[in-house]
Amino acid sequence: MAKRSLKVEGIIPALATPMNDDESINENGLKKLIDFVIKGGVHGIFVSGSQGESFSMTIDEKKRVIATSIEASDGRVPIYAGTGTITTSQAVQLTKMARELGADAVSVTTPYFIKPSQKELIDYYKAVSDVAEDMPVLLYSNPMRTGVIIEVDTVVKLSELDNVVGMKDSSGDIVQTSSYIEATKDKDFSILVGNDACIFSALVSGAKGAVAATANVAPRLIVDLYNAVKAGNIDLARDLQYKLLPIRKAFTMGTFPVVIKEALNLMGLPAGPARRPIQPLPSGKREELKSIMKKAGLINLGS
Repeated sequence: MAKRSLKVEGIIPALATPMNDDESINENGLKKLIDFVIKGGVHGIFVSGSQGESFSMTIDEKKRVIATSIEASDGRVPIYAGTGTITTSQAVQLTKMARELGADAVSVTTPYFIKPSQKELIDYYKAVSDVAEDMPVLLYSNPMRTGVIIEVDTVVKLSELDNVVGMKDSSGDIVQTSSYIEATKDKDFSILVGNDACIFSALVSGAKGAVAATANVAPRLIVDLYNAVKAGNIDLARDLQYKLLPIRKAFTMGTFPVVIKEALNLMGLPAGPARRPIQPLPSGKREELKSIMKKAGLINLGS
């Protein structure tokens, strides 16, 4: 079966999942956040990923998040659904669900907690590819959180599958990212960078775009960075990367993924809390984050 037509490129926010105070999904907040990033010029939206706290959600909650996101986007940008998990059977179940709901593509992280071999990874992704049918599949490597690296040869082998069209690389290692780009440069295959500190370096090295957590709060800045590289305005792109960097570095202020949610709340977007055991930022850290956001022009200097 021929894969659906999808241009995997550009800036794709790794969307936070807004929560109510009782940690239930805030669907209205999700719709507002989707409208905000689309107005910021993004080229797609990635939901139910690590920034979206997918690790904390039930299958029914993931279904609601994906379905609500598709409805809210209303065809304005493609929806990439995160369907990776620890076991092959559950990744297959989630991928089938995303396809039936009408997601434009799935982004599938490697299993975590366990450390599968490269052969086991190939079998895992083949099973997902089979159930995805015509829906495009992106590999997702995040070794700092999963402890699992997808080797370059494995990516090349998986790129031969008709519907495996790209990869999100969150290694934060530009040498690793460049190796994926070099190995797949003659294929119809997109490498997207997943570490926001590396967007400029990856784009000038040949990456097709970025799946960026900071694009929740600074979509226009990162889209401008992307457009500057596309236009060959390297000095401007570099300056924008440096402007973004303090926001990315602020991730260390609290337990992932709370900082982006705190930043969204400071901007008046209803992100709510991260799910426990993750705690809100202490007041001193919140003030420090507010200062960073003001300097970046993301919140009002008088607020």
